[in-house]
Amino acid sequence: MPKLFSRSLAEEIRKRAHQFPILAVTGPRQSGKTTLLKSLFPDHVYVSLENPDIRSFAEDDPNGFLQRYPGQAILDEVQRVPALFSYLQTAVDESGQMGQYILSGSQNFHLLKNITQTLAGRVALFRLLPLDHDEMEQAGILPGTYAEACIQGGYPAIFHRGISPADFYENYIRTYIEKDVTELVNIRDTQSFRTFLGLCAGRTGQLLNLNAMANECNISQPTAKAWLSILQSSYLVFLLYPYHENFNKRLVKTPKLYFYDTGLVSYLLEIREKSEILTNRLKGNIFENLVVSNFMKINEHRYLHRHYYFWQDHNGLEVDLLRKTADAFEAYEIKATQTLTSDLFKGLHHFAEIAKPATVHLHLVYGSQESLTRSNTDVQGWNACFP
Repeated sequence: MPKLFSRSLAEEIRKRAHQFPILAVTGPRQSGKTTLLKSLFPDHVYVSLENPDIRSFAEDDPNGFLQRYPGQAILDEVQRVPALFSYLQTAVDESGQMGQYILSGSQNFHLLKNITQTLAGRVALFRLLPLDHDEMEQAGILPGTYAEACIQGGYPAIFHRGISPADFYENYIRTYIEKDVTELVNIRDTQSFRTFLGLCAGRTGQLLNLNAMANECNISQPTAKAWLSILQSSYLVFLLYPYHENFNKRLVKTPKLYFYDTGLVSYLLEIREKSEILTNRLKGNIFENLVVSNFMKINEHRYLHRHYYFWQDHNGLEVDLLRKTADAFEAYEIKATQTLTSDLFKGLHHFAEIAKPATVHLHLVYGSQESLTRSNTDVQGWNACFP
């Protein structure tokens, strides 16, 4: 990757290269994994298992394959050769060398399945997602408005190769569906899957209702569940689960659906101009997705291991993002408006009241770039680099 971008995860990976024999970096296609690893480990031999000849060699003769790379190697798309993992275990146990093999892959399900089965305790796991706001700010490419940020998204190629978001995301979807999806599951009607992907975009920031999505897409509920799992394992979407501590209220127990990248959401919703974001009926949902996904990216890129939730009761009062610490809650309300009114703080204050005697630190993230304090609440602009 050009020097324009400094990835926060780089330092975390570098630290643990001296503590684990194997490092594994997953994340969506085009998030910059290969470029990052090559820059971090210039002395490692780079081997792509996307190459049919190399993959065939690794499948037919795993021992011979690893003997060809006995020192240090980056094995890209390693999930394509599941049999290799057992041999990797033997190789690192015998050598005792730290940072010997760097594994990379864009299919989380297959990669993690093989790691947990054969490499537990020997590997440090990382996720490299599209650029977070802090990384974009450091590189001088963070857009001036949230509407522009929602459309551009955070995939590095859009910025350093000067590709328009529309061109990038159309080709990204085509490649993803034609390559990854067809490999993960036998989908004959790829148009139905693309329709399902679009339905997910239309429900971003909302409670997950698989039955409704299945009916609208004319597929079975089990198929919808399987397809959603594919989107999760490919790092396109994630689920945010509700916080379940009983505050003597009937609580919603269904997760919310979000995308890791709002540029993809906007493209799927056929939003091409930033002015269209401001008038779209899903503006609030897209803005919420922008903020929540940025928390998730920073959590992964800084290797914080934090757990986030949302809270909502059956009266509709909610907290959009919630984190429980040892002695308090961090509660976030997320609103696209640039005008502060007392109604915006209602859910936060309600939660703080029913959570007593626990301490609740209140935060409001809104569509402006100005940060201030109001009603005992930390008010932050959408572009703030959250802890």
